[in-house]
Formats: sequence, structure tokens, C-alpha cells
Amino acid sequence: MIREDVVFWLGKHFRETFALPEDAVEWLLDLWNVIQVFDDIADGDPVDRDDLNRAILGCLVRMPQNGFYLRHAHLLLPQIHTAILKWKASDDVEKDFDPCATSFVWRAGYYDIVLAVVSYVHDESIAMEIGKSVLKLYGESLEDYMEEFSNA
Repeated sequence: MIREDVVFWLGKHFRETFALPEDAVEWLLDLWNVIQVFDDIADGDPVDRDDLNRAILGCLVRMPQNGFYLRHAHLLLPQIHTAILKWKASDDVEKDFDPCATSFVWRAGYYDIVLAVVSYVHDESIAMEIGKSVLKLYGESLEDYMEEFSNA
């Protein structure tokens, strides 16, 4: 189930900390929802029907017609592609019960895309300043991640 508190805080950071335009915020939140639903499906976790409906509409309607996406699709698509490949490699390592620091980082490609969006909206010097705030958005620690597999 999609945690609405996480969606709220992501949106708040996107708007206030990163000063992203609303179309970029909406696109990033739709992407986050789609990723969460697809990951739940891949893991065999239950998916709330409302979350699934939002993901379907997000990936098939809202994201492709979003103004920010339309202006930056040529830059975003390769990043999304790489994030998917990294997620799959991380997922494979996790299924082999061989997680590591690299698989922990590779599963979080969404935040690479967030940083890229910041860099498309602002100049590089601002993106470099904001980078550490993007890094801190990731809510899971390496220790918690590794502990998850030691208990499996």
C-alpha cells in the first residue's frame, strides 16, 4: 500500500526544498507511485486497487502527457531505462540472498532521477548544492536493508 505520508513529504521537499515547478512535482510523484506499485507486484505483495488505478493512469496517461516530461523526455528516458536495469540487477541479487551495499544503492535509482530533474530545472551549481538533500530523501538505511535479509 502506498504510504500517503511519504507522498506528502516527497511533494513538500520537491516544492519547497528543491523549488521544482508543479508539473515536475506531479511527474515525480506519479513515477514514485508507479515504481512502488510495480515493485509490490514483483515482490508478490498485496496491491491496493486505488494504488493500482493511480499507477495505471499515471504511467499510461498522466506521465506521458505531463509538460515537464514532454520538455525533457529525451533526457529522462535514458535515466529511467538505467534505473530499471539497476533495479532488476538489485532484485536479482536480493533473490539470491546475496545483498550488498551496491544492491542497496542500485535499488534506489528513483533518487538519481530526482537529482536529474533538479538539474534540468536549476543550473548545475544549484543542483550540486541540493544534491545532499536529495540523497537524504532515501528513508532506508543500509543497516536496515542488510538486516532484512539476515532475518530471511
